[in-house]
Amino acid sequence: MQNVQKGVVFNAYPDSIGDDLSALIDLFEKSEFKHAFSYVYLLPTLFNSDLDRGFSIIDYNLNKSLVKKENLEYLANLNINLKLDIVLNHLSVASPQFQDLLLHGNRSHYKDFFINWNSFWTNNGQMQGDGIIMPKKAFLEKLFMRKDGLPILEVFFPDGSKQPYWNTFYQKIEFNKIQPSDLDSVLISEKQKITLSKAINNAIDKGENIQNINLIKNSIYKLDLLNIIYQKCTYLGQMDLNANSEMVWEFYQESLQKLNSYGCKILRLDAFAYLHKSVGETNFFNKPGTWEYLERFKSMADEFDFILLPEIHAEYGSKIHEEIAKKGYMIYDFFLPGLMIYSIEYKDNSRLIKWITEIIEKGYKTINMLGCHDGIPMLDLRGKEVNGVCHKGLLTDKQIDDIIALILDRGGKVKNIFDAKGKKISYYQINATYFSALGESEKKLLLARAIQLFMPGTPQVWYLDLFAGKNDYLAMSRAGTEGHKEINRTNLSDGDINEGLTKDIVKKQLALINIRNRLTAFGGKLILEPCNANQLKLTWKMNNDFARLEASLDSLQFSVSYSENGKIRKEIFNS
Repeated sequence: MQNVQKGVVFNAYPDSIGDDLSALIDLFEKSEFKHAFSYVYLLPTLFNSDLDRGFSIIDYNLNKSLVKKENLEYLANLNINLKLDIVLNHLSVASPQFQDLLLHGNRSHYKDFFINWNSFWTNNGQMQGDGIIMPKKAFLEKLFMRKDGLPILEVFFPDGSKQPYWNTFYQKIEFNKIQPSDLDSVLISEKQKITLSKAINNAIDKGENIQNINLIKNSIYKLDLLNIIYQKCTYLGQMDLNANSEMVWEFYQESLQKLNSYGCKILRLDAFAYLHKSVGETNFFNKPGTWEYLERFKSMADEFDFILLPEIHAEYGSKIHEEIAKKGYMIYDFFLPGLMIYSIEYKDNSRLIKWITEIIEKGYKTINMLGCHDGIPMLDLRGKEVNGVCHKGLLTDKQIDDIIALILDRGGKVKNIFDAKGKKISYYQINATYFSALGESEKKLLLARAIQLFMPGTPQVWYLDLFAGKNDYLAMSRAGTEGHKEINRTNLSDGDINEGLTKDIVKKQLALINIRNRLTAFGGKLILEPCNANQLKLTWKMNNDFARLEASLDSLQFSVSYSENGKIRKEIFNS
């Protein structure tokens, strides 16, 4: 594995700063950012996409409204390496493959590129009156749901049949109004066309079932009429890929070639744990199937020397993070954000030290963060029973609930997860800026950043955290019912950047980031030094070089001392 531990990653959308990637390049050329970052993680609006702020991929060609190839080449000339995403589990409804399926139905070249729900569950469930197979209860109860109801999107083929396709994440169908001229291919009078189009549009306005319109239901042209209506539908969705199809793996190979041409070094595997599906198994990280897929993908990615970062949210007690690390992969440290808030708010280092000790002793290679494009993961800290053995979490359920309540009280929002019957189970993530989650205390944010930068692994910095961004309720409101994540995705203008660079909280974070990114000591060994329960003492050593953090969780004061070019320096913060 390539060593990326010393470098710091800047995380943003291509248009998080200004209108496109050129504005972000301008930011990296500022003197304040010199030597601060070695990597930039560009989120997948970099590519052609339509939903989920980039994670519903249409194709892996560059989104030319935001990014030009020369932008990426310019970053490389600044010695900024790229971290990018590949979404293994799904593609957008708007992808060429799914559009071909909608156009040609069962005759489509891509018929097996996606997962027909009914075909998957044949002989393993009961066909319902709505034409959808309901899996046997034992199978259904094993499914991990990311939304209310069955994970399907129903689409209409040219022959008039309705087909359910596996859709783990987002889906929506919008019926578009029709004009009388849209019915020209049907052998009915002009008057009938006008009457029928009015009836259809009225049903659309009222949200009624189109097929129940009497003029359609009783017509000898029912199939033709429905075909016209359904062909005008707008589908939105992230459609699960059928990894049993060799065409899917050919698509992965083509996509890897494109990502390599962009200069990608670290490749995040989004939603990979949902990819392998098998009757009688869970649809989330089932084994050994998930491992088999991951190893096959790795063998393809190795051709391009990518550093692979499998993205997975799972309870600490499941030990999945340990399994991934044992296989030689980097892991996301999704435990740190919640642990950091707990440690600072309750002035208790014990849980954080336990986690740091595990990372060191087991040799995990991690990428850590405070905030990111998603919410603050809290369920990841829980314990879990595995094969009859109960493994404790990094925090107790009571401690997790208390932190959740605290963040909600500070204006955070929640996203829920559901069981197979649509019943809410628990919180999945808390959506808030990290600054707002800490009560908008600059002292707390600066201490949290310092601790993160002295953690083992590679630090990743969310652009909005760097500028101490507050919860953006207006952006969330504009985005509607699915817009909870926009609370932490405020786009910053040139004016915002220039104003931010005058603030102590920004300047001090950049100073700390610069230290972490440039000092050789961080390529060495981390030592946990003895301290009181409300303190932290972390020292990095490599040969004769060192970097030391001494922090008080009580007063929020901390100091950073280090050696560089034979000189020893010490800076005191939050005094």
